[in-house]
Amino acid sequence: MEVVYTHCAGLDVHKKTVTACVIIPKEKGGIKREIRTFETHTNSLLNMLDWLLSFGCTHVAMESTGEYWRPVFNILETSVEVMLVNARHVKNVPGRKTDVKDSQWLAELLQHGLLRPSFIPPKPQRDLRDLIRHRQNFVRERSNLVNRIQKVLEAANIKLASVATDIMGVSGRAMLKAIIAGDKNPEQMAQLACGQLRKKQEQLTQALIGRVQPHHCFILAQLLSQVESLDEVIQQFDSQIEEYCHPFEQTVELLDTIPGVARKAAEVIVCEIGTDMSRFNSAAHLAAWAGLAPGNCESAGKRLSSFSRQGNRSLKTILVQAAWAASRTKTYLAAQFRRLSARRGAKRAAVAVAHSILVIAYHLISRQTPYSELGADYFERHEKPHLKKKRLITQLEKLGYQVNLTEIATAS
Repeated sequence: MEVVYTHCAGLDVHKKTVTACVIIPKEKGGIKREIRTFETHTNSLLNMLDWLLSFGCTHVAMESTGEYWRPVFNILETSVEVMLVNARHVKNVPGRKTDVKDSQWLAELLQHGLLRPSFIPPKPQRDLRDLIRHRQNFVRERSNLVNRIQKVLEAANIKLASVATDIMGVSGRAMLKAIIAGDKNPEQMAQLACGQLRKKQEQLTQALIGRVQPHHCFILAQLLSQVESLDEVIQQFDSQIEEYCHPFEQTVELLDTIPGVARKAAEVIVCEIGTDMSRFNSAAHLAAWAGLAPGNCESAGKRLSSFSRQGNRSLKTILVQAAWAASRTKTYLAAQFRRLSARRGAKRAAVAVAHSILVIAYHLISRQTPYSELGADYFERHEKPHLKKKRLITQLEKLGYQVNLTEIATAS
């Protein structure tokens, strides 16, 4: 096989050790292998880098193993070309599993150019990605705490969530604090409502009649304290992310023009896919990488499965959320959602709209132009007349009508 990289190395990365195998050509022909094991603390990784450079190594390959690849990548990225590869793509022959053989196998695959590197964004984007992903973790934790508060209220016969849309709003918090303080007068607690909720005084009074025990008050106090603490943490993350978003501000503003995509959703999209769309061959390639394209599994002329791959979970999650938001607007994306949900169901339609949003984002970033709305009647305007006639007749027949059509003669 053709040798693509003459001086290369494969790394088998673990929590405490890294096994490195260097492949270099011999003077009289053939190849030479050098193998050595290093620890994973910083000084040892620096020694490994010096050892690799002493052989003139230009390219290094290693598997994506949880978070353990990141310290190694941080040391090597500025000195050699590092390829991070999917472990499922480089499985060795069964029965030959050792750290040394794994590193040799990676080095040999790399030598012949048989490895496909994973997408590793540049450092400013990685820093922004770390901040946004941790903010998402805290938001999820906050949601879990709010759900626990709701469970405690239900256990105490308090039906606040049946009347108030958000129990953690200004009115909801005031009532929760009154419950924690031991106030057992529903009328007085209902008076704490603000805004539109004041119109539901009678409903609130009935909802706040319960059987609150001392241990319920203690649990609610602890949970509310945790929620308020997380609110402060999330606010600090928001300010930090805003600062780190300055280099990407123009792209974030472009993505914010897409229906259903708010500022925070645009930040997530930018931190996951970046601003350089040349990394992806096409919009379809980007959609497949994100896990928003149907799978392709065919054998003997039969389509076996069309399940989408796992892809980028953070990106896929935020795009599906944006799709649900877009479905409630009067836009092309909402029309697409309604068109598909009638045949395929709401969940499949949401994934399809999420795919469309990602394709739109790809072209907006590539062309550096804002979103141009096609209109909520786009599909009606482009529907063929005979298909539209057939669809409308079918709808009337389902309602119990017999339809006879007479064509109106057009004036000459």
